[in-house]
This record gives sequence, structure tokens and C-alpha cells, in this order.
Amino acid sequence: MATVTAVLHRGVVDSDEPILCADDLGVLRGDGVFETINVREGRAFLLDRHLARMAASAERMEFELPDEAALAALAEQALAAWRESAGGEGALRLVATRGREHGGPPTVFATVDPVSRERILPRRDGLRIATATLGVDADARGRAPWLLGGVKALSYATTMAVMRWAKSQGADDALWVSADGFALEGPTSSLLWLEGETLCTTPVSAGILPGTTSAFLLENAPKAGLKTAERLIPVEELREAEAAWLTSSVRGVAFITSIDGESVDQRPDVTAELDKLAGFDVPS
Repeated sequence: MATVTAVLHRGVVDSDEPILCADDLGVLRGDGVFETINVREGRAFLLDRHLARMAASAERMEFELPDEAALAALAEQALAAWRESAGGEGALRLVATRGREHGGPPTVFATVDPVSRERILPRRDGLRIATATLGVDADARGRAPWLLGGVKALSYATTMAVMRWAKSQGADDALWVSADGFALEGPTSSLLWLEGETLCTTPVSAGILPGTTSAFLLENAPKAGLKTAERLIPVEELREAEAAWLTSSVRGVAFITSIDGESVDQRPDVTAELDKLAGFDVPS
């Protein structure tokens, strides 16, 4: 299945057609924001929440996005083409850069790609996690807004580097840990864990990216008989949790099987409830 590409004010274009200039600041400096959204039955899950987070990221980076209606229309152009050409589970990516180096409007486009089986197998098989130091205390990004904690920016070189490092250690993914020892989030995912019948997550005051999927799960957790809480957890305590998960918009709900080679307990019943709440299909 081929990628679908749509460009703001142009509509759907051939995916092999160049859409960025050589001096686009998104390319030169990673100066832009994006969102990746799960597509099921031809529709983007939690699109409004992703658009709100994208606008908040752009505001933090001090450039103006097109309004939400224009971005939603762009997404629908791409999704309509996806429904006609492929269907099935997909990943919608909305991208906005600051534009060209010497001025001009933002560059804004959308793509839809199929979700590979390998990408969603962690819903069934879980994840082996390697911890990686963030290098600063848990409250540092709140005190240093230029570190862009909580912003989903295009500058992903560090993110990709830590994921390559984790794989070199025999893990499937990484978990950022603050210099003062608190588990924070995955490079591309949010952290959830279980304490008794309470589903917990890291507070956004720690500079983490506000997760759309994790927020949805926490809001709906009472339907599964769970209470909710936000707090910081030392990584040593996380290893002793009843269960822990990394959640993201496309990969879904992935239970953690081990942290730095040490096994983590499982609650398959709660994992199944979380999958059900968010509507994720688990591969056979």
C-alpha cells in the first residue's frame, strides 16, 4: 500500500512529488512540529486532541499554525484518499515547519501510511526496556522552557539515537530516566503503571509530552474499575510495579516485560481492558 500525501492549499499530490524547498527550516534545523495519529476504519482516532497538542507545540515554538479547521480539512483530504486506495489500519502524520529560511508561510502537509505488523506486535508481545538517562533532574525542563519539554518537535535526532542505542543493548525500546532517578516517558511513548487498582502516570510538570492515548485511557479507566493518579516514580519502584505499559498513538498499549533485563510483573486482565478502552486490535 502506497503512502498518501496531501499538501495544505494543494490537496492530494503524488507521493513522489517534491514538496519541500532545500532551505526549509524543518529540514535544516528540525524547526517544526508534528503529530502521528492512529487511523482505523478510515478515521483518525482522537484527531481533535492531536490538533490541540500540535497547536500548543507550535505556540511554545513561537510560530503560527493554520487554524484547526484548516488542519482538520487537510487531514480529511489525506484520509479520503486513503479510504479509496487502501483502507486498513494506518498512521496519519501531520507536519508543519516554520517555512523557508528567509521567510514565508509554514510548510504544512499530511501523509498516511500503512501500519506494519512489526510496529504493532508489542501489543501482543510486550516490550523489553532499557533505561536511559535524560541527564537532567525531573523538574529541569519545567524551569528551562527552551529545552522544549512537552513539545512534539521535528528535531528527533536524540530520540532516534536513544532508540538505536536501546536496540544495541538487546532491548525493544528505551525509557527516559531523570538524573535524580525518576522514570519519565519513552522516547515516543507515555508511561503508565499499576499500583493496586490505581492506574498511574507521570505528571506533565516533569516536562513530558502530554500523551493523547494515555490521557484517553486515564479518563476512561473508571469504566474498567480503575482509579487514576499522577506522580513521579523512582525507576527502582517501577521495576516492582504490578504492571507497566508504554502507550502511543500508533503502537497502542504495549506492556513492559523487562527493565534493564529484570522481569516486570504482568496484569494481562488490565492490559486487555486498556486495549478495549482505546479500541486497539491485538495481532494474533
